[in-house]
Amino acid sequence: MSDAKKLLALPGDGIGPEVMREVLKIVHWLGQARDLHLEITEELVGGASLAVHGVPIRDEVISLAKEADAVLFGSVGDPAWAHVDFDKRPEVAILRLRQELELFANLRPAKVFDALVDASTLKPDVVRGLDIMIVRETVGGVYFGQPRGIETLPDGTKRGVNTEVYTTPEIERVARVAFELARVRDNRVCSVEKCNVMESGLLWKQVVTDLHAREYSDVQLSHMLADNCAMQLVRNPRQFDVIVTGNLFGDILSDLASMLTGSLGMLPSATLGTVQAAGKRHALYEPIHGSAPDIAGKNLANPLAQILSFAMLLRYSFNREEDAALIEKAVSNVLDSGLRTADIAAPGFTPVGTEAMGAAVLQEMKNLVQ
Repeated sequence: MSDAKKLLALPGDGIGPEVMREVLKIVHWLGQARDLHLEITEELVGGASLAVHGVPIRDEVISLAKEADAVLFGSVGDPAWAHVDFDKRPEVAILRLRQELELFANLRPAKVFDALVDASTLKPDVVRGLDIMIVRETVGGVYFGQPRGIETLPDGTKRGVNTEVYTTPEIERVARVAFELARVRDNRVCSVEKCNVMESGLLWKQVVTDLHAREYSDVQLSHMLADNCAMQLVRNPRQFDVIVTGNLFGDILSDLASMLTGSLGMLPSATLGTVQAAGKRHALYEPIHGSAPDIAGKNLANPLAQILSFAMLLRYSFNREEDAALIEKAVSNVLDSGLRTADIAAPGFTPVGTEAMGAAVLQEMKNLVQ
């Protein structure tokens, strides 16, 4: 169809294919019932690609990702490939996608569903009503800075080097994403760095402060050191609305925030690129959980993070807010009904499997539109 959007599905390794299957069932139903026209292409990445093609991601898949209107990603990581060189590891697939598509802003919401307040390891009164967004820069900083590598020193010992590097434009573009998001949320941004011990952190704080003064003075801006932010997320997470930070700290803080909600299996993410001249924006959506090889193929994985990642895709890439909200409401209702996968099941609950949870969400979506 001429109005069809191109969706590239990359299930990846471990539980990735299982949770992706549940999402694609929802995608197909939306096509029939909600007039969502998608051209879906599915490809191999990570260990699955290594097994067939000898590389974690082929150039052809990168090209498909660039042509797509959005990429829906599962997970990568397979201990079977622990012996290969670093540039052949399964995880290189997601790093290459971020770099080649210039996916610089990772959005990781941490929202506590009312039904899962007791699933968090924190006290209910600390996490009840939690709804924060962490915006992490994803193509700069210590993960991509040069020089990097491992070298042998004259005395025979070795030295590992990774370089933390940020430029003004890199900081400004991710800060703009955070400020724009804050304007449609609670209008508050907390910028996080380590300006007390890192020059890159000092530049980060200066650039964010200057951008705020020039373009976003209507948004409340605060600054916090990364170590203090980690402490505050555990002490009083509801003090935050939008947090913006660099690649390394964002990686750590967003995983910490995920556990405030009770399970990595509940949280989606979106990674956005620059809006191009024609209005298109490269974007990749993925659950933040890993490949969980210990439960792969056992129908135990929680598919909700993958399903909620697709809801973010509908919202940010396809401008289908109503359908995104429908998915989120269905997930909330299913949780309210008491259905749980093993990762979020309290003592006394009998957990359901991946397929049963996915089917319950789809059925609830159907019920909501009747």
